Amino acid sequence: MEDDFDFNAAGAMNDEMMDDVAYDDAPVTLKVGEEKEIGKQGLKKKLLKEGEGWDTPDNGDEVEVHYTGTLLDGTKFDSSVDRGTPFKFTLGQGQVIKGWDQGIKTMKKGENALFTIPAELAYGESGSPPTIPPNATLQFDVQLLSWLSVKDICKDGGIFKKILNKGENWENPKDLDEVLVNYEVRLEDGTVVAKSDGIEFTVEDGHFCPALSKAVKTMKKGEKVLLTVKPQYGFGEKGKQASDNEGAVPANATLQITLELVSWKTVSDVTKDRRVIKKILKEGEGYERPNEGAVVQVKLIGKLQDGTIFTKKGYDDVAELFEFKTDEEQVIEGLDRAVMSMKKGEVATLTVAPEYAFGSTESKQELATIPPNSTVIYELELVSFVKEKESWDMNTQEKIEAAGKKKEEGNSLFKAGKYLKASKRYEKAVKYIEYDTSFGDEEKKQAKALKVSCNLNNAACKLKLKEYKQAEKLCTKVLENDSRNVKALYRRAQAYINLADLDLAELDIKKALEIDPDNRDVKLEYKVLKEKMREYNKKDAKFYGNIFAKLGALDSKKTAAPMAIDSKA
Repeated sequence: MEDDFDFNAAGAMNDEMMDDVAYDDAPVTLKVGEEKEIGKQGLKKKLLKEGEGWDTPDNGDEVEVHYTGTLLDGTKFDSSVDRGTPFKFTLGQGQVIKGWDQGIKTMKKGENALFTIPAELAYGESGSPPTIPPNATLQFDVQLLSWLSVKDICKDGGIFKKILNKGENWENPKDLDEVLVNYEVRLEDGTVVAKSDGIEFTVEDGHFCPALSKAVKTMKKGEKVLLTVKPQYGFGEKGKQASDNEGAVPANATLQITLELVSWKTVSDVTKDRRVIKKILKEGEGYERPNEGAVVQVKLIGKLQDGTIFTKKGYDDVAELFEFKTDEEQVIEGLDRAVMSMKKGEVATLTVAPEYAFGSTESKQELATIPPNSTVIYELELVSFVKEKESWDMNTQEKIEAAGKKKEEGNSLFKAGKYLKASKRYEKAVKYIEYDTSFGDEEKKQAKALKVSCNLNNAACKLKLKEYKQAEKLCTKVLENDSRNVKALYRRAQAYINLADLDLAELDIKKALEIDPDNRDVKLEYKVLKEKMREYNKKDAKFYGNIFAKLGALDSKKTAAPMAIDSKA
């Protein structure tokens, strides 16, 4: 069977009544002139003028408003408009009455609203003499002018970020990305201790102090912020000595850092083990990427770490683009896998470790020889690609033909000992014909036979890869449709033996022998199983023998102890 591959209004309002309240944070949608209750404590909001966009401030943000406060009879008691100076406060920190904290966080920039605030969310039973009586319901005509977003980015009070200029788009840098920033660091007394423009660093490696890498991961391109950094994210208890270009930072100092994220280069771990690293120098077009089997055209320059160029293709005016088919072992694995992560027009550098490059042997290339165990670097541009046809673009006969082709490719790879690649071919073959409702009767027969063969061959791959549970699942899938399939029983038994499910293995082998009593491979596997069972029985006997011996020794000690005491008496 080894060769079966068919098979918080105003300053006076910060009173003592700022206990926490629970209220509904759900968005309030109103039309101009419409009034609704916010939460369940009697706070009402009437929209007078719509604001801009969709954003609303959050707790911790520094908001700026104009307001006029009146009693229900129209008596005005306070107005920032009359003073000609907007009022600023930090939202959600108890700096204003509760009704303000709850209501203003529902507003958009430029919005004008009238809030009717019950006494419980204002000054309560005591009021605020002489202008506000006890138990007074108040009304505030409020216009939200602007706000600065302030976030506790580490959720421990260690770094507060105030956004000065909003950035572009929605993406943030990740650990491997290389960021370009401008920054200025001051002590609380205003002393500048560091300043730099155009500094580039990898996020996970960090720069200057831990706060910078923590902050940039929350920023967008072009965003500028003011960070308040506590010692644990600065220089802690030791502080920092002065250097040539930087001043000293005292022990336990809080820092004020102005930070701007100019841009960054996206760096990705192609193989998820940090052995093939791709840094994007120029973003590509659209969203499409090459799939397995795509024909790609690229420009590339391959270099050793010392800068020696060993290959150059497609960069000269007369040079043809380098063309290859992905997932066909026509190029080194690191290059193959990286190209499938790229978009048309993307330019990137790849750093490829030996195991994904030329390995432990010397490799002669057209411009230089690559020494054994070399890490190589490619400058690469994906000029164009044609994707391999997907199953949803095929008619039924094309699906069957594609499945057959992938199966044969899998067989060749299996015989070459490339079990992981072979397994992927079989899986792709089955995907082509997985859904056969549109197939004719003869096509369904062909598809069924292909599924059985590919699943069985894939099970053989999984056994070689020591993925025994997956092998068992594949065989079970076959047996659900053909309970007398000897190969499925045989390979599932092999999986069960390696999973130490010997009883299940024996059931499968016995059934296989009932169907095919003379099958040599099944008989040999039965011998392997019996030997395994003998080994397990010996281990069990020894294990339980040791337990009984220890129990016997304990019983002897228990009976001997009183006799020893008596003899001393």
